[in-house]
Amino acid sequence: MFGSRMRVSRLRLIVAAAAAAAVPLAACGGSSGSAATASGGRLQVVAAENFWGSIASQLGGNKVSVQSIVVNPNTDPHSYEPRARDAVAFARSQMAIVNVIGYDAWASKVIDSNPSSSRTVLDVGDLLGLKEGDNAHQWYSPSSVEKVANQIVADYTKLDAKDAAYFDGQRSAFETQGLAEYDRLIAQIRARYAGVPVGYSESIFQPLGEALGLNLTTPYSFAKAVAEGTDVSAADKQTVDTQAQSRQIRGWVYNRHNVTPDVQRVNQLARAAHVALTTVTETLSPASASFEQWQAAELRSLQQALQRATGK
Repeated sequence: MFGSRMRVSRLRLIVAAAAAAAVPLAACGGSSGSAATASGGRLQVVAAENFWGSIASQLGGNKVSVQSIVVNPNTDPHSYEPRARDAVAFARSQMAIVNVIGYDAWASKVIDSNPSSSRTVLDVGDLLGLKEGDNAHQWYSPSSVEKVANQIVADYTKLDAKDAAYFDGQRSAFETQGLAEYDRLIAQIRARYAGVPVGYSESIFQPLGEALGLNLTTPYSFAKAVAEGTDVSAADKQTVDTQAQSRQIRGWVYNRHNVTPDVQRVNQLARAAHVALTTVTETLSPASASFEQWQAAELRSLQQALQRATGK
């Protein structure tokens, strides 16, 4: 009861901070044009997480200022508790990017506490036609990344029509140059290792694993439970343990920032059975990396693990 009251009080403080932060923009007229002028001419964008923030920054170039809220790789975006300064950032933004799909409900609550008709909100779940309970980790899906990037450019153009050609150029550079190594590695892994049986600790890897054509043998209910912090069923534990012990999988991919007792046990079984292990993380790691640098590094590590496991 006391903890609940503390959370309510905290939320009230955050809402008050957001309301106070909106006053200077209203004094400037409240329009996106006025806000941009007050901010040195750049569109002010806030992303709940830095994986979308990195993409938004690259697409916006020098016409956009992007701030990401969750940037620490050790922070769980599911349970992040926003601070007053996060509310201020969202309140002053002309565009907000949130993942939702049950992933960052805190961000939507902060935005809803200070609605603005001049703010564009990109809800990734809505864009992709997903709902709470579906796999929220769509930044690990190459096709979803493409759709989100296209929508970001569309929203930039709506907010700043005079720079439409510039934003199109940024998108072209991102697709042909920024994502070149990312796309090359995906194509190479798919061509060489499609169908190889691989286990994974969390649902975070499922979109990428499917895009790579890997045979994902782990019960999705196991991966979803680990990702959401709920209990893994005894049947799923037995299935995953057996797959590792008997080498029914050639590789095991786990989130190194969420090594639960169940994941730790499977890691040990996989190592003992000489199953190749590799890792992923929830957000950019290191935090200074770009989206494509982070993803390419993980893909190279996966490729090396699959090479060790298969000898090809």
